[in-house]
Amino acid sequence: MLKNYFKIAIAVLKRRKFFTFISLFGISFTLTILMVLTAFMDNVINPTYPDMKRDRSLYINRVELRNSKKGWVNISSPSYYFLTHYTTGMKTLEKLAVSSTTTSSNAYVANKKITIEIKYTNVAFWEVTDFDFIEGKPYDKAQIDGSQKVAVITERTKADYFGDEANVVGKIIEADNVKYRVIGVVKDPPITSNSYYADMFLPYTLSKSGYKDTGNMGDFNAVLLAKSPAEVDKMKREWDEIAAKIPTNDKEMDKLYSNADTYFMDKVRGLYGGGPESGFRKFLLMFGGAIFLFMLLPTINLVNINITRIMERSSEIGVRKAFGASSKTLVYQFIIENVILTVIGGILGVVFSAIALQVINASDFLAGLHLTLNFTILFYGFLTCLAFGIISGVYPAWRMSKLAIVKALKAQ
Repeated sequence: MLKNYFKIAIAVLKRRKFFTFISLFGISFTLTILMVLTAFMDNVINPTYPDMKRDRSLYINRVELRNSKKGWVNISSPSYYFLTHYTTGMKTLEKLAVSSTTTSSNAYVANKKITIEIKYTNVAFWEVTDFDFIEGKPYDKAQIDGSQKVAVITERTKADYFGDEANVVGKIIEADNVKYRVIGVVKDPPITSNSYYADMFLPYTLSKSGYKDTGNMGDFNAVLLAKSPAEVDKMKREWDEIAAKIPTNDKEMDKLYSNADTYFMDKVRGLYGGGPESGFRKFLLMFGGAIFLFMLLPTINLVNINITRIMERSSEIGVRKAFGASSKTLVYQFIIENVILTVIGGILGVVFSAIALQVINASDFLAGLHLTLNFTILFYGFLTCLAFGIISGVYPAWRMSKLAIVKALKAQ
């Protein structure tokens, strides 16, 4: 039976090439967009270079001060003192990677300006991360304590500044008229990993943002590494207890909020959260609504196309009903036909998605980001195809099954 349905579906697709093209284009294009977005989300949520220990990491990226009576809010990155002072003595903490927000610096090579994003870090930064060193090694505690002007640069910075030179360890790189000795070269980190993304890394003791200040706010952030994934929730509770006791150090503010979140929740909080609210409900509402609307429009178009396509076959429907075909059988047939159509569109969508990801990766549109299709993405793509096939086929098939035999035969 399914074999016959398949043959009929292929014959119908060949007969109405324009409707077939419109249907396949809508399905494949929508699926391509969804799969590219899913690949991006998969890259953001799951551990990726150089943040491979994400399953046992928590991120502190902001401090929020509030005046609960007047509604005043002041949000900033934490200070180096805030991060190192209040995490001292945490029982669940194995390592504390502290780094600054990136700052732009200018370098000149053959009268050409190069913008270099700089990040200042502590020594644990290199122990928490999994950077691939192509040359050299990271700076150590002695070099940090001595405020030595040493630098770790990325492959891209090496190519932009030194050109085709094979080995640059020991050479001098100058940024904003300050000279640094290169001691290491690492593979480019993706720009989506804001805790670790930069073009050049320097000891935090060279920072001009006042790492010695004892206020709560500054230009740093931290990654708290737990001893094991099972300790992450416990580490979060421990930090919450500590943060609740931190003084605001501001007479105008009476509430201080600082959260240690997982990577994903840190992103959500930054977009939709505030104070004690994580913003996760808002995220679900916004993201779910966007996906629903994105899928609803092509589904409605497919429904309209399918109604037109099916009603053109009214004489066929009338003949089949006259020979005893039940409404259930006809509905089943047309839904199967539509599922076959959407699966073909889904296969095209997978091909187009792979091409689109290759173009995105080759263009380096997002620095250091490498998107790939995996089984999870393909699985959700397959579910999307089935959803398209069933949703856009049920109503037209039901309409078709309600046609009276006489009316269907006269329609031709």
